[in-house]
Amino acid sequence: HSQILYFILSLPDSTIHRPPGPRAASKSACKPTEYPSHLSFLPQELANLTHLLYWPPTPGDEGDILASTSPQTSTYRLRGPAQASYALGGYLEAILVARDHRGRPKTHGGDLFRAQLLGPGLKAGVPGDVQDLENGTYLLSFPLLWAGQARVQVRLIHSSEAVGVLRRIWREKRATVDFRGYFRGPTGAEETVICNVDPQSTGAKGPTCQYRDVVSSELWFCAQPPTLPCNSLVGHSSGSYLKVTVPHDEALLAWNVTDKVLPQGISPIQIRMAATGNSSLALSPQLPCRPGLPASKPSGFYHQDVWHSLSCSGRSFSTADSILGCLAGHVIHMIGDSTLRQWWEYLRDKVPSLKPVDLHAIHQAGPLMAVETTRGIVLNWRAHGWPLRCLRAPVASLHSVAQELSGLAGGPHTVVVLGLGAHFTTFPPSIFVRRLAGIRAAVAALLAREPRTLVIIKLANTGYKSVYGSDWFTLQINRLLRAAFADLRVAFVDAWEMTSSLALPDNIHPGRLIVSNEL
Repeated sequence: HSQILYFILSLPDSTIHRPPGPRAASKSACKPTEYPSHLSFLPQELANLTHLLYWPPTPGDEGDILASTSPQTSTYRLRGPAQASYALGGYLEAILVARDHRGRPKTHGGDLFRAQLLGPGLKAGVPGDVQDLENGTYLLSFPLLWAGQARVQVRLIHSSEAVGVLRRIWREKRATVDFRGYFRGPTGAEETVICNVDPQSTGAKGPTCQYRDVVSSELWFCAQPPTLPCNSLVGHSSGSYLKVTVPHDEALLAWNVTDKVLPQGISPIQIRMAATGNSSLALSPQLPCRPGLPASKPSGFYHQDVWHSLSCSGRSFSTADSILGCLAGHVIHMIGDSTLRQWWEYLRDKVPSLKPVDLHAIHQAGPLMAVETTRGIVLNWRAHGWPLRCLRAPVASLHSVAQELSGLAGGPHTVVVLGLGAHFTTFPPSIFVRRLAGIRAAVAALLAREPRTLVIIKLANTGYKSVYGSDWFTLQINRLLRAAFADLRVAFVDAWEMTSSLALPDNIHPGRLIVSNEL
């Protein structure tokens, strides 16, 4: 991670803010000194990415697929003797032994396992804690949070060898996707070029156009069009997925060894209620949910398809009337990716009196708006801006998160929800850290001028399993998100755990059950 640290630690103390608008830039325009000084205000944890993004190293066996971890031969068993029943509020512990395709125990860690305790008859589930002992064994721990039957399920998401491929690509490749920029001249003639997060990734043979966000100083680059000027950029869209793997990489990331359930190693268990208790759930008395609470591990669990937070006492709003009562008098600004747009779409569909307003925008980029005039509710969503994979959208509609936040007065009637992650897995972590720096500064400024503003961070959810967007990348992005906002009075919605607690297939766009619980 030395390259990443170089980006963060070699920043100037002050930045000369150039006026907004594009300008031609040479191929060497992307120097560390180009990045804004507010990076230095990041929490200490983010300055030390090597600690924050630590993952056990994967040694040798290069080229030997059979030496990689196998979901068929890896096994797990109870840590202690089996019991007739287990006490509500206790823990179940298990030992997992990773093995290769020849059945030999592994001697190093680094595999990405996900473990769950499921109560199918009770529509219940909780993520288990997986502790990597870095010697080929893993300690699994499951809190016993409901009375009744439960069973353990363990999945190998990626072998340590596959993680090694992902880590190498994340560290070494400037980008694994590119984008299209559409330029239009005064006569209506158009020219299309490649754009990206740095000048080299545009593939430009000559000069590049550089675009700097006036609020956050975020940079964007396009190859300079053949005849049109840089300031004639009008459109943006997804481009191509770049070829970044060799056949050996692809074998380690293939579907037959990715996201596979391990053979059952523990019989279903029975959880009994405590002798003195009369509740079937292990929920200790808690404070009401509010911003700034410390995170619990796990953050919550499902029971009867309802998510129960373990850090605070949440409330459920399951009917259109209760949703309207909660949102009455509020302006909600959702800024993020399509997994956050699902919240807007869910409310539009769930609450008949919440009427969409046709703003003649591209649905994938926004802005989208719905209003309920009798209760004074305004519901906005817009995409987080570059780097956004989408159909062609007007560049003028792509506002940075920092730009949007800088235009909000805030106050007790303002709710801001930020959902970042899925579109940043195709770049090195330094790109996301720089973006977080500007957003964190804008959130801090918003809360300073109006502390009664409610700011919510939706963590990225599970779903992607490819070299362009693996769950392993998402896990790292969530570590960065939590660290960036840890010392600010914001609330977190742990979409990672909410999408990995039930016996449902992972989907980057979760179903209505999960979206309704997130909301």
